[in-house]
Amino acid sequence: MASSQCLESPPALNPAGGGGKVVDDFGGLKAYVAGSAVQGRRYPRLRRLRVRGAKSEKLLHTVKNESLSLGLASCLGKIADKVALLGYLVVVPDFLHGDPFDLNSPNNRAMWLQAHTPQKAFEEAKPIIAALKEKGVSTIGAAGYCWGAKVVVELAKFHEIQAAVLLHPSLLTVDDIKEVKCPISMLGAEIDKTSPPELLKEFEQVLSANSGIDHFVKIFPGVAHGWAVRYSENDVAAVSSAEEALHDMTHWFNKYLK
Repeated sequence: MASSQCLESPPALNPAGGGGKVVDDFGGLKAYVAGSAVQGRRYPRLRRLRVRGAKSEKLLHTVKNESLSLGLASCLGKIADKVALLGYLVVVPDFLHGDPFDLNSPNNRAMWLQAHTPQKAFEEAKPIIAALKEKGVSTIGAAGYCWGAKVVVELAKFHEIQAAVLLHPSLLTVDDIKEVKCPISMLGAEIDKTSPPELLKEFEQVLSANSGIDHFVKIFPGVAHGWAVRYSENDVAAVSSAEEALHDMTHWFNKYLK
C-alpha cells in the first residue's frame, strides 16, 4: 500500500487459501496455518509433516485485498504450503482484522494505512511468536511482502526472530536497517517505485558496515513491485521469477533456522 504499484495486478482470491487451514485464534489473531505443529499437538486437517528442528516461519503480506477475511491470495496460500512441505510450521496472521483495503476506493489509502500501521502489527505479532514458542518452536523466521516487510524489520530490531526475508519491501528507511539484529535477506524488483534498486543498494551498504549481521541483497531483473506473490500462473517468466524468489527465501531460512 505504499505506492500505486500496490494497486496493480490484483490477486486471484481463493476463500480456502491453500492446503492448510484458517484457525480463529493463533496468538490472538485469525491465521492461515500450514504444516505440522510440534510436541504432538496438531491442528485439525493440517498436513502431517515432520518439523525439522522445531522451526517456524511467518509470512506477512497484508497488502491490497489479501486478508483472510476475503480469502488468501491464491499465490500466497500456495507459497505457505510450499514452505510447509520443507518441514516448517507456517503462520499467516490476519493483521487487518477483516478490514482489507478496498481496491474500489484508492483515494482512502492514507486513512487505511493510518488504521493499519506496521507498528500495530508488530505488537500483535509478539503474542503469535509467544504462541509458537509455547508449542516448542525454538527458532522463528519471518518473511514480509511489501507492507509486511516493515513489520518483519521491526521484529528483527528486537531479537524477536532469528532470520528475516524482505520481498519487494516498502515503508523502510536507512535508520530502520541500521537497527536490524538478525540475518536478513532482501529480494527486490528492478521496477519498483517504493523500494528501487538504488535504495536497496543503500540498505546493503549499511548492512555491510555492520560486520555482525549477515545479509543478502538481490535485485530481480525485469519484474515489478509485487512480483513474488502477485503473478499470473499462465505467465511462464513471471512464475519462474516468483519460484526463484521462493527458493532464495527458503534457502535463507534453511541456513539460519536449522
